[in-house]
Amino acid sequence: MKYLITGITGFAGPHLANLLVQEGHDVFGLIRCSNGRETDILDIVSQESFNKIKFIYCDLRDEKRIGDVFKNNKFDWVAHLAAQSHPPTSFVDPMGTFQDNIIGSSNIINSVTRYQPNCKIFFCSTSEVYGNVGMDGRKIKENDLISPANPYGVSKASVDLYMQERMKNGFVSGFITRSFSHTGPRRGKNFSISSDAYRLALIKHGANDSKILDVGNLETTRVVLDVRDVVNAYYKLTITDKSNGRAFNICGDEPRKMSVFTDKLIEISGLQGIEKKISPDLFRKHDIFYQHGDTSALKEITGWSPVISINETLKDLFEYWERKITNG
Repeated sequence: MKYLITGITGFAGPHLANLLVQEGHDVFGLIRCSNGRETDILDIVSQESFNKIKFIYCDLRDEKRIGDVFKNNKFDWVAHLAAQSHPPTSFVDPMGTFQDNIIGSSNIINSVTRYQPNCKIFFCSTSEVYGNVGMDGRKIKENDLISPANPYGVSKASVDLYMQERMKNGFVSGFITRSFSHTGPRRGKNFSISSDAYRLALIKHGANDSKILDVGNLETTRVVLDVRDVVNAYYKLTITDKSNGRAFNICGDEPRKMSVFTDKLIEISGLQGIEKKISPDLFRKHDIFYQHGDTSALKEITGWSPVISINETLKDLFEYWERKITNG
């Protein structure tokens, strides 16, 4: 099949491209501009796999150009991953977040509807659409209240609801994913957990002489999944005919306080005498305090389950940052 991945130069995009190429599919990647940025994914994608990816250059916010992409190419699936996905940034620039996430996503959905009605879409929503509805400790289900706690969550909830309407009324086919917290190699250093790994790698390799590790809120609780398990769920949902028209939570199994991930990364780094210090720049004033998602629908339909342990995920993440730092 032919898959178009939006956000192929982001976090999950290269991992999904790896899996799709490995499974023998044709992969197209949408990139905002032709400035050579596509080679950045070589930190995740092998040269052999990279050579099989066909890149298309277009800004998601440009309605006409997006329309041209779907008039001039034929796809079986659009994996719509592209987004401004950093909640703190959405507080600083809500309008930019809305333009990227709402207008860009609407252009994709509308162009598929108009030019390629047989092409299916999966929209990568987020657990952020639920906000704090699960703070009582229960597992959040797909039919629970959508009540976002930040502008990023609002932008995703808007498209989530639009996609639901489009599928319900027969304008598009596909599904929605709501991934809960996940991390792994290539996660941006402005995100929690990856921020800790990056800063510890700097200390270990002499780029930072301080033994102080700036951290955010370590008391919130998350179920953190490996990005490679997440994209495996995406793929499994595209190859079953039972996913159409539905939304699916993608989540791990064990809730942990954020302090657990920080302490494990310190252990993995082998550093001694690290002092954790809460930084106002990293501490989220408006946060989600507890989240755990019910994945029974996903597991029933696809047989999916996470296979990568959190220890392996954190080790791979730390080693990723070590490579990036030592290779300049």
